[in-house]
Amino acid sequence: MFMGEYHHTIDEKGRIIIPSKFREDLGEKFIITRGIENCLFVYSLSSWEKITNKLESLPFTKKDARQFVRFFLSGATTAEFDKQGRVNVTSPLISYADLQKDCVVIGTGDRLEIWSQENWNAFFESASSNMSDIAENLFNESVNI
Repeated sequence: MFMGEYHHTIDEKGRIIIPSKFREDLGEKFIITRGIENCLFVYSLSSWEKITNKLESLPFTKKDARQFVRFFLSGATTAEFDKQGRVNVTSPLISYADLQKDCVVIGTGDRLEIWSQENWNAFFESASSNMSDIAENLFNESVNI
């Protein structure tokens, strides 16, 4: 399970260090694609297979399904680490996530997310101000957090 928050920079060649504790779980090759909230999602190949199996089960006759699959898969790329533990992020993904220099890599269970520092701060501030309402809406009374 991926968890934690790490601050790194992306260099002028589009390379970012992935924390060492995540590298083994990701494997030698992994997938980077567009995330939902202007961040990037990073999946191990086994997690990616589960996601694509779900996407393949969506009805192609539904406009929302077609749009989501296009959005999600068109940005996907296979990646691997260099000797320094860096991954090269493609320019379309850098542009989508607005990655400039300071970045945040977070673990979210089955995937990593790569955020620009600015987008992460904005998300975190917005989400933390109503986290009690979010928790109440997601969990019933029998779940203790």
